[in-house]
Amino acid sequence: MLPSALNKYAREGELLAAWLLGKQAAASNPVRRGIATYLHFAGIQAGYTFFAPNIPGYHKLIFELYYGDGRVEYESPHVSGKAAALRLASLLDRLADNRYEPLREVVVKMLAFSVWQERPDVKKIRATFGTVSPPDISDFEHGKNESFQPMFSYNFSLREEQKQ
Repeated sequence: MLPSALNKYAREGELLAAWLLGKQAAASNPVRRGIATYLHFAGIQAGYTFFAPNIPGYHKLIFELYYGDGRVEYESPHVSGKAAALRLASLLDRLADNRYEPLREVVVKMLAFSVWQERPDVKKIRATFGTVSPPDISDFEHGKNESFQPMFSYNFSLREEQKQ
């Protein structure tokens, strides 16, 4: 990338960097070992790759919408805007925590009701909550997709309005 006139300076800079990193010292040299330890702990010694290690899974809520004519559609909660999407993702992460178990059904019911309001002809909704895990690099290379592990589900049905 540099002009050929700078080759001499680039080579000298390379030698200086190797000396500073202890590359010229013996493998048993404590300075070289200290620098190597720091580089390994900081993750600097390895280049960045597309697949970062230990990518955590995320949580997803899927609604199965059952219509009177037997049709079934699948829907996820909708939000408007990036801030609302972040809040929903945070809410779903909280629902996975056992400490929030008493609130799970109420929160899921509220989300299901918002979908129901958009589609009043739906007779029943099954809400399934689970964890989505991305494939590791070897699975991805073999064409495998992310996997969904259900954690819990709820069934909701709208009562017929009583005629007065």
